Amino acid sequence: MYVDFDSEIDREGTNSIKWEYHNHGGVSQPWDRASRRHGADRTLAMWVADMDFRCPEPVIQALRDRVEHGIFGYSNKTDSYFEAVTGWFARRQDWRIERDWIVSVPGVVPALNVVVRGFTQPGDRVIVQRPVYYPFFRVTNNNGAEVVSNGLVFENGSYRMDLEDLERKAADPKAKLLILCSPHNPMGKVWGADELRAVAEICARHGVLVVADEIHGDLLHPGVRFTPFATLGEAAANNCIVCTAPSKTFNLAGLHTSNIVIPNKAIRERYQQALAAQSLPGMSPFGIVATEAAYREGEPWLDAVMQYVAGNARRMTEFFAAELPQFQVIQPEGTYLLWFDCRSLGLDQDALEDLMLNKAKIYFDEGYIFGPEGAGFERINIACPRPLLDEALVRMRDAVRAL
Repeated sequence: MYVDFDSEIDREGTNSIKWEYHNHGGVSQPWDRASRRHGADRTLAMWVADMDFRCPEPVIQALRDRVEHGIFGYSNKTDSYFEAVTGWFARRQDWRIERDWIVSVPGVVPALNVVVRGFTQPGDRVIVQRPVYYPFFRVTNNNGAEVVSNGLVFENGSYRMDLEDLERKAADPKAKLLILCSPHNPMGKVWGADELRAVAEICARHGVLVVADEIHGDLLHPGVRFTPFATLGEAAANNCIVCTAPSKTFNLAGLHTSNIVIPNKAIRERYQQALAAQSLPGMSPFGIVATEAAYREGEPWLDAVMQYVAGNARRMTEFFAAELPQFQVIQPEGTYLLWFDCRSLGLDQDALEDLMLNKAKIYFDEGYIFGPEGAGFERINIACPRPLLDEALVRMRDAVRAL
């Protein structure tokens, strides 16, 4: 399937957080530095995890048809919706989901907030594996629980889990949850079945509930296989809450539709009680039709996207090797995010951020926001047109040479 991913689409005027806002002190504020009006002096927005590509055409057409109806009242899931969702996971991930296991919410981060509030008490501990997606810290702290890091080990240019440390921290009676990022954001690691099985056994042994954020589970580089946590056996399935969504897969984040899969009935009922207590809104009529269309007709587009993203990863790796050997790319296996190591420059986190944002004029997610272990790293979103990526690479090279 051919899709023109090389042409840049101007996102100005669409209220794009990525291109029209700047996150300062945790608050999004409007800015125009990424506007095309600035020409060669514009800042390139490569931070927020949404793609700079149009959604699949079947999704766009389904939304057009829904708009033409003209009434956008309260909506709910249908048999057809459930069939599309369960069919997708059976086909793409070899995961057979019962429709009763699915609880729909506006997003994965709101779902995590529900879990922490519903399954912990103030003073309880939530295990995360830093450097990791930073909202995990916020949903934990905002609900009175304590973040405990089972830090990932970086060696030989890749990351692995520290299972001995996880065993120790899971044995703490106050440890109630492990939020597992699988595939891992920010470094794009796709955990293997053996590693995940070890996590499942440790957490089951100590009564720690696994909350598996699998929002990137469909975004796999060619030849990589993803293992859904709930497919690791009955014990794992009975001790997990799995967070899924079409939002990253098909660039639908603004439609606020996620499906939380909970095989264990008792855990599911407890989650639903916590959800009801927070009165989160129901499903958007646009999210429903977009999700169904994406899961039924979006596979060719997704395969084309991931081929293109893999090409961008190769381009960046080759450029760094030839022009910026100071930087090391952590080779991604999944996601459209790429994590790279800038520590050889010897800059502190403020100086590195200044170099990228103000000298190179590229807006990244800085590594330190993923935890102190991320200091000296950068996360770049490479789901962008290749000419835009090439421009960013040249800017980085020139900024480093000017140091």
